[in-house]
Amino acid sequence: MTRGPRLAVRAVIRRKDRVLIVNAYPGQVSDLWCLPGGGVERGASLPDNLIREVFEETGLAITVGAPCLVNEFHDPERGFHQVELFFFAAVTGWPIGGDWSDPEGVVNRHRWVTPDELRAVRFKPDSLPAIAFGDVGGLRYDPLERIVG
Repeated sequence: MTRGPRLAVRAVIRRKDRVLIVNAYPGQVSDLWCLPGGGVERGASLPDNLIREVFEETGLAITVGAPCLVNEFHDPERGFHQVELFFFAAVTGWPIGGDWSDPEGVVNRHRWVTPDELRAVRFKPDSLPAIAFGDVGGLRYDPLERIVG
């Protein structure tokens, strides 16, 4: 029996001219950045999953807005396939104190970046600058792209 794709949610959180990105590779083994979020747990809505994931990874409380991107990626060598649903989100609460750390130890860094700063790092998905800083009208779809680590 073949295992189906993993479902994940991610947040596009803007603050002034910046977007929040995270590095979700334990031990800083990769320089690949993405938006905060993660795997969906059964029995909770997509927005509730996203609120939980963003809080775990950043300490931020958010409200979830409209969906803006469906992205797929895979690693054919490992048989991994993930479908990610991206939503616009807004910060409603900040962590108390400055030393927030992901309790699961996955996210090791986060940064607020401008468009130029984003283009200077490795990131996924490929359409991240367009959804974070572009004029997104409606829901975008990125077909299956190969994961890099």
